[in-house]
Amino acid sequence: MIKDPHIARAFDRDLEAVQAMIMKMGGMVEQALSDAAKALDTQDEALAEQVRNGDRAIDALEEQINTECARLIALRAPIATDLRTVLTVMKIAGSLERCGDYAKNLAKRTPVLTAMTPIPGASGSIRRMARQVSMLLKDALDAFVTRDVGLAADVRLRDAEVDQMYNALFREFLTFMMEDPRNISASMHLHFIAKNIERVGDHATTIAEQVIYLATGSMPEDPRPKAGLAGGDG
Repeated sequence: MIKDPHIARAFDRDLEAVQAMIMKMGGMVEQALSDAAKALDTQDEALAEQVRNGDRAIDALEEQINTECARLIALRAPIATDLRTVLTVMKIAGSLERCGDYAKNLAKRTPVLTAMTPIPGASGSIRRMARQVSMLLKDALDAFVTRDVGLAADVRLRDAEVDQMYNALFREFLTFMMEDPRNISASMHLHFIAKNIERVGDHATTIAEQVIYLATGSMPEDPRPKAGLAGGDG
């Protein structure tokens, strides 16, 4: 329990530091997702490799955040809102780490797809979907910083738009595969990429729900809005 004002101020400083690390990590993930989608669209294998290599820095930052949060809990014994904040930071760091993995997975497919016959318009559609998801992630993190429950609730609703984009791409890839069996391999890789981006949207929604929990003390009671996903999910 934090009672001494000097200890409380030190705790606040430490908490601000880990929250700043979360925002840095979020920026790195957003950049990785954007670069991975751009690399696919422009067939830039060097940029794709940069994304793959950069994932190690995201993983290291998550580990640093978790170590610092564990130290805060051990030394400061926070309670109530302070403890909720520390636990929320750790959960957000975990979600961001997974998003970084999805960006890396996207980048891994770029060299493979570059060697295949392109699916018309697919890489541009993937890039637009990635841009939409990046905005969700950014807004979820902004909601965390400002404790904006309204913005967090808006992120939850907007994830359904990402699901709809994914469904449209799934149907498009299915059509290409049915029209010409030679499109099957490329379409399967592109579907895997679209699914990874859709998962980033899910994690942005998870972050938004953690913000609501942090600000109100309880998780949202209404079911998470989801469009029925093609391909067996949702």
